[in-house]
Amino acid sequence: MSAPHAHDHDTETTDVVEDIVPMMPIVLPLVGAVLMFLLAFIAVTMA
Repeated sequence: MSAPHAHDHDTETTDVVEDIVPMMPIVLPLVGAVLMFLLAFIAVTMA
């Protein structure tokens, strides 16, 4: 007799990447703006 496979699931799993992809047009420019602000702040304070 063959044992049932542990990987056979009837429930559908949610992918984390697929949940984040619709938010990328909003998140990516915001992160870029914060990064540019931090780099400019560091450049001004070091001068």
